[in-house]
Order: sequence, then C-alpha cells, then structure tokens
Amino acid sequence: MPEPRFLQIHSLHSYSAALLNRDDSGLAKRLPYGPAIRTRISSQCLKRHWRMDDGPFAIHAIDGAEEAVRSRELVTKRLRAPLEGTVSADILDAIEPAFQIAVYGKDAAKSKSNRQPLLFGEPELRFLAGKFAEIATGAADAAAAKEVAEDYTKEKSFKDTMKAMRDGALLPGGLTAALFGRMVTSDTEANIDAPIHVAHAFTTHAEQSESDYFAVVDDLAGDETGADHIGETELASGLFYGYVVVDVPALVSNLTGSPARDWLSADRTMAAEVAARLVGLIATVSPGAKLGSTAPYGYAAALLVEAGDRQPRSLAEAFRQPTEATVEAAEQALSIRLQAFDENYRTGEDRRFLSLRNEASLPGATRGTLPDIMQWVRGTLLGAA
Repeated sequence: MPEPRFLQIHSLHSYSAALLNRDDSGLAKRLPYGPAIRTRISSQCLKRHWRMDDGPFAIHAIDGAEEAVRSRELVTKRLRAPLEGTVSADILDAIEPAFQIAVYGKDAAKSKSNRQPLLFGEPELRFLAGKFAEIATGAADAAAAKEVAEDYTKEKSFKDTMKAMRDGALLPGGLTAALFGRMVTSDTEANIDAPIHVAHAFTTHAEQSESDYFAVVDDLAGDETGADHIGETELASGLFYGYVVVDVPALVSNLTGSPARDWLSADRTMAAEVAARLVGLIATVSPGAKLGSTAPYGYAAALLVEAGDRQPRSLAEAFRQPTEATVEAAEQALSIRLQAFDENYRTGEDRRFLSLRNEASLPGATRGTLPDIMQWVRGTLLGAA
C-alpha cells in the first residue's frame, strides 16, 4: 500500500423538504454545474457543524485538544472581563485600546464593526489574558497603565512576542485552526494553512425546490377566522455529493509542530484520531438549519474513503451530467468515474466503502461498516512508515 499522504472522503447524503444552507436572500444556495443548476451546501456550513458537534465523534473531546474561539470581542470578553470588579474601570479603559489594535488592527479601537471576527486558540488567549492582567494589576494609575500597554503592544515587538509564544506552544491556535486553518490580516505570522480541504457539496441531479406557503394562527383571536400571519419560504430536496481531502503530512505538522517533511517520524496518534473522527462526523452530522420545521437529519447513504500518496482528485465530474435522483444512479456514476481514473492513472489508492444498498460495489474498495472504516483510518495513519 502507498504511504497515506492523502485521505479522500467521498459521501452521498439525501435530504428532503429542507433548507440546509441559505444565501443572502433566504433561498437555498445554488451552483451551476454542467447543463443544470444544483442545490449546494457551502464548505463553511459543513465545517462549522462538524467542528461544533458534541456527539460521540466530537473532535474537541480528543485528549490534548485545545479549544478555539472566533469573535470580534476577544479582548473585551476574554482579556478585560475577568478583571472587572477587581481592577478600576479607568485602568481597564486605558489598557484595552492598545490590545484591540494589536489583535485586530489599527482601527479596531474605534468600533467593534471595524474588527474582523478572529479565531484564537485557548493557549493564545491565556497568554494574552495573563499579560493584560499583569499590566492592569501592576500599574499605579490609568496613565501608567496606558503607557505600559502601548509599549508592550508596539507592532513589531508584539508580533515577535506572539510568534515566540506560538512557536513554543502545542496547538496555539486551538484544534479548529490546526484542522481548518485561519487567516489573521493584522499578523500574517499567525496564519495557519488548513490541512483539511472541504468542497462545497452539491446535488447529483438538477435542483428540486418549491416555495412553501405557510400560515400562523393567533390562539387568542377568539371568533376571528383566518391566519394572523402568512409567509413563504423555500424548501429543497436532494442527494448531495460531498468531497473532503486530508493532507496527512500537513495535519501531523499542525498537530505536533514537526515539519511536514518529517511526518513519518512524528507522533501521529492525534492525527489518526482526528482523521477517524472526521470520517464519523462527515457520515453522521447534518447541517442544522430549520431544525424545528424540517428535521433535516440524515446519515450518509454511501461513503468512500481512499488512502494514497498521489495528488487527490475529486469524483465530482461523475455528476457533471445530472444523474437520476437515486442513490443507485449516483453510486453507478461514481463507480464508472473511479474505474476510468484507475484505468488511466493507476494511482493505487487503498479504499474502504460503506453503502446502505446491499448490492453496491465500488472498484478496488473493500466494504465495511462506519466503525470498520474509522478503525482502518486509524490503523492506516498509525502504521505509515
């Protein structure tokens, strides 16, 4: 078997009468592909539900995982708030603007709307909160506190200090940043490349949607008849193809601090568990929009996981020509496309697949249950040598 430098995870999920991911008009997101418009679920939507899940495959339940927080108010709520009531407000007011500018950029102190919602890990927040508290409790008055804070947060020295802290910490940006990356425009040294690459999911067939008319009745209206409110929303149904790639050397590097080129000699324990749980999350966690009115819960009807050493390639082209809106037709299209890649490129991936159809098969893939496939992923990454 080739070294598992990449894991590729392909999935088919079916949803009916749902509004999984909305655009700025409140309509289902769409994608033109081939000769048809498809219903789409954005990668941002998918990733958020995977990383926020607290079920049996929760990634933040992994031993050694560090939490992360995304917000415009990290300084106010995580650095300043713990000191309120114990340190005078004028000292806190004197310190806060300097930290806002250091974290969010030059206009950050003017208004919350000038700040980009940033993702910071708990190690970074603990470090900054300690420095904020040290200045606040050590200053004789507000003027002295302001001077010390502004000196500490001077752009170059602050960035150098933060870089040294990050270089010396494991998962400084938290597990979320280590998996899905982050961009900090005010400090490029804080940027983290994502080792998990997520495509937008789309329907294997042309979009299927309708406008849902609904009415609300006023329970206290007495003898009055009719609706107290009338509204309209869009609902869609579809079988979605999803595609995720795990760059294993980059994942190991982000989790351990070891260079990606040395991934085979690094500790791959956490990477193996992350990858296995990610497979579980992809198979079982649904986008959570309109839960109360559509119950959009679904497990994957089919799942294919590949481990190999070549550049990944999506199987999305299997659906450039829309298929019939059935799992059988979608699996057949995947099988044909996979066979074509095998015959022409001979990249030699090792494969496992799951299908709710007893008669299903995919080229070169061994069938298994979800626990089987997750355990295979763990063993594949731990056994790489």
